[in-house]
Amino acid sequence: MSLKRWTTGQLKLAFHLYCHLPFGQLHSRHPEIVELAGLIGRTPSAVAMKLVNFASLDPAIIASGRRGLDGASKLDREVWTQFHADWEGLALECAGLLAVLRAEHNMPADDQERDEAGDGLALADFTGATRQVVVEQRIKQQFFRRAVLGSYRGRCCMSGLAEPRLLLASHIVPWRADKANRLNPANGLCLSALHDRAFDQGLITLEDDFTIRLSAQLRQRDEPFVREVLRPLAGRQIELPERFLPSVEFVAWHRQQVFVG
Repeated sequence: MSLKRWTTGQLKLAFHLYCHLPFGQLHSRHPEIVELAGLIGRTPSAVAMKLVNFASLDPAIIASGRRGLDGASKLDREVWTQFHADWEGLALECAGLLAVLRAEHNMPADDQERDEAGDGLALADFTGATRQVVVEQRIKQQFFRRAVLGSYRGRCCMSGLAEPRLLLASHIVPWRADKANRLNPANGLCLSALHDRAFDQGLITLEDDFTIRLSAQLRQRDEPFVREVLRPLAGRQIELPERFLPSVEFVAWHRQQVFVG
């Protein structure tokens, strides 16, 4: 069963899952790997091996001194390139592929009725094209959140906070400013709600070496919280992700276009 050639669709689903799981969880016992294996007719070991093949193509993994599993195929590399060229399109395509496979296996679909996006909107309140737009928006948001938080091991890269209810997948270049990179994990930082707000408002930015720069407006404030919590961040390097290292190009854009200096 697992000796069959991988199809393009199966590889897309495998890379989709690779984006979501921390590197240390790429093993055959992980429930999401077990589930995907059942859906595509492969063993959990085969799926885990394929995820580690993808890791061998990841520059952030290689730069960290770790190695994935050699043996990535030409088709693996093509899927890697396709995702990097069209994150939104492939995130939506993979959500559709998973929905079809779950239906074929008489499995319940993802519970999209829940307000996982935190926007206060219940899908039951929408019908037709409007509902489809809301569903697609949530698919995109959830893909980006899982990819970013998974890459940063579920911790704020500035404070180390690991409470998921207080963490956000923050865009370096805002959603509205760069459509092509809205879902690119290299355009994301895992930040606490406080640090996300400071970054979004330009009170904090990053240098090209990923050290933190505080604005003069923030440095000049003399509140105890600023002195004790925010000022110590200046000059400190963020905790770098396991994969999808932030793009220096995106960081420079934020420093030039958002940071208040």
